[in-house]
Amino acid sequence: MGEIHKSLRALLVAEKITIFPGIYDGYSARIVESAGFETGTISGAGLSESRLGWADRGIFTFKDNLNACAEIASCCNLKLVADADTGYGNAVNVHFTVKAFEKIGVHCLSLEDQVFPKRCGHMAGKQLVSVSEGEDKIKAAVDARRSENFLIRARTDAANIDGVNAAVDRLSTYIEAGADCVFADAIETADDIKTIAKSVSKPLFVNMGFGLRARKTTPLVSPKKLESYGVSAVSYPRLLTSAAVLGMRRAIETFQSDVVAKGMTLDRPDLAVDFEELNDLVGFEFLSDLEAQFVKD
Repeated sequence: MGEIHKSLRALLVAEKITIFPGIYDGYSARIVESAGFETGTISGAGLSESRLGWADRGIFTFKDNLNACAEIASCCNLKLVADADTGYGNAVNVHFTVKAFEKIGVHCLSLEDQVFPKRCGHMAGKQLVSVSEGEDKIKAAVDARRSENFLIRARTDAANIDGVNAAVDRLSTYIEAGADCVFADAIETADDIKTIAKSVSKPLFVNMGFGLRARKTTPLVSPKKLESYGVSAVSYPRLLTSAAVLGMRRAIETFQSDVVAKGMTLDRPDLAVDFEELNDLVGFEFLSDLEAQFVKD
């Protein structure tokens, strides 16, 4: 958790690693902020899965993403990274994508080097654009932004396709093109994380996925250990989406088995928050204060 007065750029160059819990809606944004975090990453997979009910396979459109990120940014004070996938086209499209996302109040935009339609970095079947095309997109992104406080993050998916050296080469090229920070996804070993962290000259993000569950791709490594490797930031994009699915599943199973099937009346604070707690989370008091101040009739 960072100091509130620091910019995102300052947090990323600090010695202490910056943690970015995954966010996908208003609930998750408010929960992360109320837990004391200053930063969050808006999960493209989380948006696609929660809003459309479809996996992260490039179905979530530019406008869908932009509108969802704008809504999230408007309900919290977190420093947010938004996920613009491949930039929704070539370098010309990236120009307009960057301009649109900068206006909505996020602090960093992530662009990746997959072929469109992209897919989650931990799924099989990924394909990469050429290094030169990836470089052109980063150059266009840096040129399009108005403020240097709006960061451009360059992501590569090369690590588990062409190997860790290819990932380092691509990230180094994107840094030369002007990227403020970089992200290597689906790194397969802790040693590979160390190698990439030591080889790039800008702050490195890594993805620890579900946070509380292991995956077959990147191994789970603690933030403190990642910090010792030289990693600047760690994201947990699937942490809250996976927790939400489990919580909803447990609640509906209990409701179905005990309330519907058995006719029981339950009060289960272990399965659901109450009305007051929900209102507290979503700004009810703030809205009431506004009403008291400005609504006289």
